[in-house]
Amino acid sequence: MNERRVSAAATEAAEECGCAPTPAERDSFWKLSVTRRGAFGLGALGVAAFAAFGIGSGVSAAYAASYPSWDDVQRAKNNEAAKAAEITRIEGLIQSLTQKVAETQAAADTASDEFYAAQQEYFAAITEAESLQAQADEQSAMAETSARRAGQVAAQLYRNGGDDSALQLFFSGSADNADELLSRLGTMDKLLEYNRSVYDDAISARNTAQSLTDQAKVARDERDRLQQVAEQKMIAAQEAADAAQAALDEQAANLETMQAQLAALKDTTTQTVAGYQAGVAAREAEERARREREAAEAAANGGGNGGGGGSAGSGGWVRPHGGGRSSSYGPRTPICGSQGCSSSYHYGADLANGCGAAIYAANSGTVDYAAANGNYGNYVRIQHGGGVSTGYAHIKPGGIAVGRGQWVNSGQVIAYAGDTGRSFGCHLHFEVYINGGYTNPVRFMEDRGVYI
Repeated sequence: MNERRVSAAATEAAEECGCAPTPAERDSFWKLSVTRRGAFGLGALGVAAFAAFGIGSGVSAAYAASYPSWDDVQRAKNNEAAKAAEITRIEGLIQSLTQKVAETQAAADTASDEFYAAQQEYFAAITEAESLQAQADEQSAMAETSARRAGQVAAQLYRNGGDDSALQLFFSGSADNADELLSRLGTMDKLLEYNRSVYDDAISARNTAQSLTDQAKVARDERDRLQQVAEQKMIAAQEAADAAQAALDEQAANLETMQAQLAALKDTTTQTVAGYQAGVAAREAEERARREREAAEAAANGGGNGGGGGSAGSGGWVRPHGGGRSSSYGPRTPICGSQGCSSSYHYGADLANGCGAAIYAANSGTVDYAAANGNYGNYVRIQHGGGVSTGYAHIKPGGIAVGRGQWVNSGQVIAYAGDTGRSFGCHLHFEVYINGGYTNPVRFMEDRGVYI
């Protein structure tokens, strides 16, 4: 297959899946748009982009390779010198394909881990900023309460001795009773002493509140910086994942054929080239049938129980997955296994409906990420507008059914549940974000008539 035919096939594949980037997207994100099931060749992904992930320029020539046709093989088989040259060429192409898949996948894994780390750091910064602001608000309230108390005491003292008539009443009859006078003076001293203490408390609380407010502002600035870092890492991770997918697509489209061509060239028996070609076609048909069976099984497993996935609430919101809630939002005791330990704070809600069960878009919107995301495993994020977005994690290998930039409708199947990332059984980890920051998805969905 030559480069022109590869490019045409890639364009057709991208248009069929609806995941081809728009012109605006091609101009953004480092000018590196490569669709999830797009071009077999990676000409759009420059050498500089691979270098950013540690991929050397030595493999760039392989990415522009042109592949032999069966006619090329037949002609070479009839001439020993040509056959030897074609064998060398095909072996080099196979090696380059394998190298490209390994390198692009390694780059995608690194970018995925960096995105996850940046996202979690951003979430931690949100918690820190909110905690400091809450402490500042508490100290401000204490300062206000203490100041009000001090004012009340001062007013009482003024009423008891603030003018001559009050003083006369205060001391009337006291000359005949020194003990009563001393008692009244002592009471006033105690009130003065108490008022000084209350005043000092008010000043201390006010100063503490100001200090915490200043710290909270610094924390919010850091939170905003980390949000930008996380978004940049997300873009990098998506681009790296697209590159890895394109490399896999190229390998899938050409490797088996080239292996059969190589076997045909090395074969000294009477088996014909046409026989090898027919074998490749038969295996491709079997693979297509297998994929169709898997898709049908996944669709049949999508109905759910314990709360059906796709069940509707208000405002277009639907339940993103069937099954019961296996873990809720908030602090939790970490679970540990061979792949490590879960986090001590759960930013989402887990719904368990079995491996391969359908995952639905919680509302209509645009997919802005569809790839691996560190400990979240395979992950999809959808922007719904108004600053609201949703995240879907631990999707099964090959289970993402949408691509970046794709519009999805409320209740549309976007993926299939799995156990990727740091997971302990097949489930959907579902998150809701407000302006990029996490929020309680259980409460958010309940407010819209959806119970998860």
